[in-house]
Amino acid sequence: MSKNKPSRKFAQNKKYGGPPKKELQKRDAEFIEASITKANDRFELEELPIGIPKNLDNISHHSFTWKNSPVSIEVEAQVASLVMKKGEFGWLSESRVNEISQSISGMNISIDQSLSLRNALLQQKTVYGHYKMQSRSKAMYKLYKEGMTIIQLSKRFDFPPMNIFREILKEKGWSKNKIKESLRNPSQFSQRERNEFTEAEAADRVSNVDQSETQIRADKFEDIISDWFESRGVNLRRQEEMVAEQMAEHGRPVNTPDVLFLDHVKINDQPIAWIDAKHFYGADVNFQRKKMKKQTLRYVETWGQGAIIFRHGFSENLHLPGVILLDQGPLDLDSLHQNG
Repeated sequence: MSKNKPSRKFAQNKKYGGPPKKELQKRDAEFIEASITKANDRFELEELPIGIPKNLDNISHHSFTWKNSPVSIEVEAQVASLVMKKGEFGWLSESRVNEISQSISGMNISIDQSLSLRNALLQQKTVYGHYKMQSRSKAMYKLYKEGMTIIQLSKRFDFPPMNIFREILKEKGWSKNKIKESLRNPSQFSQRERNEFTEAEAADRVSNVDQSETQIRADKFEDIISDWFESRGVNLRRQEEMVAEQMAEHGRPVNTPDVLFLDHVKINDQPIAWIDAKHFYGADVNFQRKKMKKQTLRYVETWGQGAIIFRHGFSENLHLPGVILLDQGPLDLDSLHQNG
């Protein structure tokens, strides 16, 4: 089999991804239809949904065509096997990235999409392997006391370095609060622990403490989406405005998608009441899918059908009921590229 041709057999043997999307759409047909109706009727309700101002005037109608290029489940399944290696949780070296790039040559998937897929798989691996890691904590602590480093433990046991480091501190009798406080202020560590923390943090892109750069890029992507629709005359509310309003009224954010439309908006002939921005690839990976479904169901139940715009595209087999999936489409992402 050529490395450039995705294998359907591979995907079937590994049972990668969820059930076929068409089956899920058929199963959820009644819910989807109700979500469309709710989106169309949300301004006419006697009790308006949260976030929609009373006495809203001059509600306009907008329609946009959005070109998508989803990745086939066969390609995604094969790439999933290429991007994962035992004990590899950090940012990849240039040579490893080049290796993956060569392996996916000829496939309908980019290196950015492949690396984002890797991150989704790492998150799932981390979450689903957490209890297994805890069951090995005493064995890992024994080896740590004998001189094995956190990175060596990570490669041996195949758990994220920072999660192992946290388990080691727990085995030393540290409380959760002490661990959290020390991770924020590593100067409190002993010399060995400070060195171990520095190396573990650098080798872990899933469980590391500093996620600020990722959040900055995600916020910028949200702004690009909001700006795009506002520049085309669409009346909308941004997340920060809704958060402030709900904090004042309820003491906490209740329901805050990144964009809430105050006009009727159709994308590819589908009514869209809200949009959430995801600065990653929409993989057909169980953990990521469940997390997004839990979030978006709250939006659908409140305002009706909405959409997710994925920075790095999405799997053709990904299904979220009441949600239209979109990739970067017509958006100008030059500012994101300039920032890496």
